[in-house]
Amino acid sequence: MDKRTLTYAGYLRLDELLACQAPLSSEHDELLFIIIHQAAELWLKLCLHELDGARRSIAADELAPAFKMLARTGRAQAQLIQSWEVLSTMTPADYQRLRTHLGTSSGFQSFQYRLLEFVLGARDPDMAQLHRDNAEHFAALEAELARPSLYDEALRLLARRGLPVPVAVLERSFAAPYQADPGVEACWAEIYRNADRLWDLYELAEKLMDLEQHVQLWRFGHVKTVERIIGFKRGTGGSSGVDYLMNVLTKGFFPELLSVRTVL
Repeated sequence: MDKRTLTYAGYLRLDELLACQAPLSSEHDELLFIIIHQAAELWLKLCLHELDGARRSIAADELAPAFKMLARTGRAQAQLIQSWEVLSTMTPADYQRLRTHLGTSSGFQSFQYRLLEFVLGARDPDMAQLHRDNAEHFAALEAELARPSLYDEALRLLARRGLPVPVAVLERSFAAPYQADPGVEACWAEIYRNADRLWDLYELAEKLMDLEQHVQLWRFGHVKTVERIIGFKRGTGGSSGVDYLMNVLTKGFFPELLSVRTVL
């Protein structure tokens, strides 16, 4: 691409981007439905990019750039949360007119959302199996399960700083679902009680809590939007709809960072 003649539309490939909205019906609200979900996938792409950079910085003991990337992720998450406000302008009658055109497609099938969960530390190898039909997506999820999550790298950092993170936690299988450990909680308690001396680790803890809260707010917004539009009907992909989404709300990422608040 010749930079001397590069235009705004050319740089952003706007012709291709704006051609990606292809409604399958004549329903007025279908364009809204498509754009909201496509925009969400773009924000998820940015979140994954920033979280990967933050994880690499934490692994290299470079917390300053990690904090910037984590803060940017939080701003992107705010856009995801706000998007439910726009989608919730769709009424039940609006949605019912276009629902048959969605087939078996469902947000439950979002590869990037699944990858985001894995990066943050909520790992379940069985969930990767849901993406076996796409070799590229499945390979990316399998590769993620083989490497330390963002939380794993944070705990490794604590250990390098001399905090007594249990060896069993540090040497666990990265693919296995993370289980809360009282020894890890004790490490975070030490950091919070000595924030003046361990300020950067304290700030890391709070940045991680921001991520946790934003994901849960996004999930809650999802629940309430679905409840408002379809009530308690089953989801298009065969999920139980609101019941499934409510259950997801109980699944966090950094359990000791929540439980430590009770013991402080």
